[in-house]
Amino acid sequence: MTYHGGRHEHGQNFLAHQSTITRITRLVADTEGPIVEVGPGYGSLTKKFQKLDRPLTAVEIDGRLVDHLTAVLAAEVEVVHADFLTWKLPRRPHVVAGNLPFHLTTAILRKILHTHSWTHAVLLVQWEVARRRAGIGGASMMTAQWWPWVSFDVDARVPQSAFRPAPTVDGGLLLMEKRSAPLVDPAYRKVYRQFVHDVFTGRGRGVADIVARRSRHSAMSARNVVADAGVRARALPKDLTPVQWADLFHGIIS
Repeated sequence: MTYHGGRHEHGQNFLAHQSTITRITRLVADTEGPIVEVGPGYGSLTKKFQKLDRPLTAVEIDGRLVDHLTAVLAAEVEVVHADFLTWKLPRRPHVVAGNLPFHLTTAILRKILHTHSWTHAVLLVQWEVARRRAGIGGASMMTAQWWPWVSFDVDARVPQSAFRPAPTVDGGLLLMEKRSAPLVDPAYRKVYRQFVHDVFTGRGRGVADIVARRSRHSAMSARNVVADAGVRARALPKDLTPVQWADLFHGIIS
């Protein structure tokens, strides 16, 4: 396969590293259900996915690549010419996979997270984004807001040389999975996410101070709630684990 230069407006950096292609295919094979691929490009992953003998939909924004995919893929593969950000994901359980355009990573992740029917996601993103989403070196607000219902993990680092054309940064395989046992009741989703936002953006010398300033609790009560959640008073929001966030939230609303 000859990989032409990617189009700038679509942020195309095609995956051309066979061991990474094999690794992603194995990770997807370990899941169940229909597969939705984001930005298949020339189909390096799609050709592997179609061998898994599962319903497969490939969503591609570039019309010239849609024509190519239609010509080279099995007739059973549904090739959709659409912008993934505006395309409606299936209502039935499914797996999302793909090599994401780096400049649209956050927007695509938000779309996936706000969709209810997916069960797993295997996504190739920027290395630092993968680390941040998995809470390595400190979690982001976005990660903390979804942790009660979604687990995040990093599977592998992917070098720049794995792409054509090569981007300016390495990639990383980000794995997301819906939790079978949520840490917070989904009925509290909106309230919990606002709570995380308030803690991340609040002023104070550590979580206990922030909670005391942003809640009905006194300083002493806030310190007790924070301690009961197993959190150091001077810890920063980025330092909390998924369980600590959930326990802290439950302590605040109780």
